[in-house]
Amino acid sequence: MPQTVQNKWIIALATACVILSLSLVFLITLGTSANSMLLVPLHRYAAATSSLFVASKVQPVTAPPPPRLAYLISGSRGEHKMVRRALLALYHPYNQYVVHLDAESSADERLDLFNFVKNCSTFVQFGNVRMITKANLVTYRGPTMVSNTLHAAAVLLKDGGEWDWFINLSASDYPLVTQDDLLDAFSNLPRDLNFIENTSKLGWKVDGRAKPIIVDPGLYLTTKSDVFLVTQPRRVPTAFKLFTGSAWMALSRPFVNYCIWGWDNLPRTVLMYYTNFVSSPESYFQTVICNAPEFRNTTLNSDLHFIPWDDPPLQHPKHITVDDMGKMIDSNAPFARKFHNDDPVLDKIDSELLFRGQGRIVPGGWCIGSRENGSDPCSVAGNITFFKPTSGAKRLKTLISSLMSDDKFRPRQCK
Repeated sequence: MPQTVQNKWIIALATACVILSLSLVFLITLGTSANSMLLVPLHRYAAATSSLFVASKVQPVTAPPPPRLAYLISGSRGEHKMVRRALLALYHPYNQYVVHLDAESSADERLDLFNFVKNCSTFVQFGNVRMITKANLVTYRGPTMVSNTLHAAAVLLKDGGEWDWFINLSASDYPLVTQDDLLDAFSNLPRDLNFIENTSKLGWKVDGRAKPIIVDPGLYLTTKSDVFLVTQPRRVPTAFKLFTGSAWMALSRPFVNYCIWGWDNLPRTVLMYYTNFVSSPESYFQTVICNAPEFRNTTLNSDLHFIPWDDPPLQHPKHITVDDMGKMIDSNAPFARKFHNDDPVLDKIDSELLFRGQGRIVPGGWCIGSRENGSDPCSVAGNITFFKPTSGAKRLKTLISSLMSDDKFRPRQCK
């Protein structure tokens, strides 16, 4: 091949290669740009859509676990058997419990309750019942009852694991629904709600309770005696607004945490004020929650109790008898007070509302033992989150629905 022809062929081939290379670069660039605008979003959409449907089949959205309740059951001299009975009526392995007999009770009474808690096989199996063995001295009209309640709440926060509501009861209280009923009714509630009766309309309590200064000897003596008045009265506070209500409540864990830790110091300041306040258990928690912007809108204005009073009301409520059975049920309340020890009405509640045998735990969905020949079904435990609600759950849901209605929920919060 002549040299001139060969050179022309080489030049033509090189030119063609350059043109082809530039064309490929242009197409790749165009393709990449197109991919960045079209293929990538489509790919992401396809992946997202695919993962959405796959996740719905493989990883379904799970409901939150059922709520847990934490109880304080407290009593005084002569009430150790009432505390035992209330504990059995309130027991559920999913919950947490603290029991306390105050220092006015005898050493034998406290030992009897301690041995009961220690030797009950179900309590031992689940490890969810604690007794405050170093008894506190408690005066109902003074701040020592508030101190005892805060003590139990602190114990439950430290050692009680996960729970959602703290409920304080006395030996004179008794449930009107099963724990399966209560846990079922609370399952769909926001867990920051606080059941606490409250009002800022103190009326006669301004002069009768807010202005007098009392001293509770239970704060510094080892023997119980009534509070005594200081001669000089004081002015009503201006740093915070006073509220009052019932001493019985169901408080959310976030609010209990706030009362114990008091990160903005309000709970401690209010506690120091109520140290010298008549019947502080009926006002301390109400005043804290209604003066705390973080919690004032979480209140349901109810103590969840049926409590019969004289008309006009006296210092203490009337004792409940069998004649009150219909009113108790119609109230839809989960608890009632006050009861005499072993009053026949308690047996009627056990048989008709709680389905509890004498000396036994209230049966629930977790009880899978045999019932033959009078056997205790709760002697064998199954799934403790399986609830078998009774008609009590329906009654309680009716009450809660009423409390959360438009005309009762917001209009009655800390007013």
